[in-house]
Amino acid sequence: MAARDIIIRPIVTEKTMKAQETDNKVTFEVAKGANKTAVKLAVEEIFNVKVEKVNIVNTPNKTKRLGRYVGEVGGIRKAIVKLAEGSTINLYEEG
Repeated sequence: MAARDIIIRPIVTEKTMKAQETDNKVTFEVAKGANKTAVKLAVEEIFNVKVEKVNIVNTPNKTKRLGRYVGEVGGIRKAIVKLAEGSTINLYEEG
């Protein structure tokens, strides 16, 4: 799997932005079959940073309703990546 196939998108919420500022952790949605080693190598290749640690979380499916119709929204796989000191990832393009 190529590095761009492993990292799907960054997850940007208030909680993840606070973790990025205080603990130097960035959260990404990753492919279902990706493991910690593959995520680490992909982040280092794409963003040219040094990764210290990777944690992976599987979020379960959620049941949603629209009137009388019931369905499921698929869960995602999240990777919380701790960057080494001095490494940063800018998720916003400035300019």
